[in-house]
Amino acid sequence: MNMISKAALIAGLVGATTFAMANTAVNQTAIAPQVTTTVKQALTLKDDTKVQLKGYVVKALGDEKYQFRDNTGTITVDIDDELWQGKPISAKTPVTLIGEVDIDYKPAKRVEIDVEAVKF
Repeated sequence: MNMISKAALIAGLVGATTFAMANTAVNQTAIAPQVTTTVKQALTLKDDTKVQLKGYVVKALGDEKYQFRDNTGTITVDIDDELWQGKPISAKTPVTLIGEVDIDYKPAKRVEIDVEAVKF
C-alpha cells in the first residue's frame, strides 16, 4: 500500500469509530430533556417527542416491554435489555427514563415510550 492509501484507510477508520461512539445510548442522554414529563402529559404528546419520566417500572410485559408508573398514571415502555446495565430493580426502585414518544395507530392508537437511557 502506498502512503496515500494508508492515510485514507486510517482516516476512514477514525471517522467511523468517532461516529459510532457519538451515537451510543450513553451519549444520547446529553440531549435529554431537562424537564420531567408525567405519564399523563406523555400520553398527549406528538410522536417522536423527547421525554424524561421519573417513577417506577412495576411490571414486565415481555419482549423488552414494561409497565411504568408515576403518580399520574401508567404507560408501556420499551427498554432494551442492555440499558438495565445488569442492575436488578423492583417495583419500588425509583428510575428516570429518557426516551421518546412512540405512537402506533394500527389496529388502534397505542402510545409507548421508546427508552434510550435508564438512570437509577
